[in-house]
Amino acid sequence: MPLVRGFDVLREAARASTLAKERTSPAAERLRAEALRLARDESLVDAAYGYRIVPLEAAPAATLHAGGESLHAPKLLPASGRLTALACAVCTLGVRIEERVRALFAQGRPSLAMALDSLANELLFEVSRRAQDRMYVDVTRQGRSMAGELRPGDPGLALDAQPAVLRLAGAEALGVTVNEGLLMRPHKSTSMVLGVGIDLPPAEWSRCDECPRRSTCRVVARAQARRAGAAPMAGAA
Repeated sequence: MPLVRGFDVLREAARASTLAKERTSPAAERLRAEALRLARDESLVDAAYGYRIVPLEAAPAATLHAGGESLHAPKLLPASGRLTALACAVCTLGVRIEERVRALFAQGRPSLAMALDSLANELLFEVSRRAQDRMYVDVTRQGRSMAGELRPGDPGLALDAQPAVLRLAGAEALGVTVNEGLLMRPHKSTSMVLGVGIDLPPAEWSRCDECPRRSTCRVVARAQARRAGAAPMAGAA
């Protein structure tokens, strides 16, 4: 199972700030810049991800069986081509950044705390993008394709699938766990499942489709700005 860490997601976030300055207020940009400095100076981010490409154990059906786990994910069934495996990944920022957010609230600095928390969400999105890109490269080198993206709790994959997805992704190697309430620890962590197979068509849906904040989401806007001009992965959100 590939484990990747030691990369700098703060550099991408700083670049995104430059791209987004015209779309944000001076006060918001100042808080974000302060959050970036805090994250950098105090080494708050321990970005890492791990993933596995897990072969299906049976013919594709609404409930997919792979690696000894079962996931009810009918949205991953392709309209054409052949689904042969699941790409499962886990991403995390570590615990330091969430602990610093709590400390800022306790110190009576809620604006900076919320700015740092928002930055953490953006950084986690960037780690997820890197994980997707890495899996995409590995899969295409094998002559296969990858499409779709689901995360536990999305429409199409129940939240109670979280433990199974984490086991498939090998989350334990990164120290990522889930409690009985299905809350991940570290909190700034996420997992995902994508379809892998032969001649899979681009997914006609996105996990963001039903989000009421999609049109105003700064994380999505910044990600799109970074990826402008680049060929998107089939079905990537």
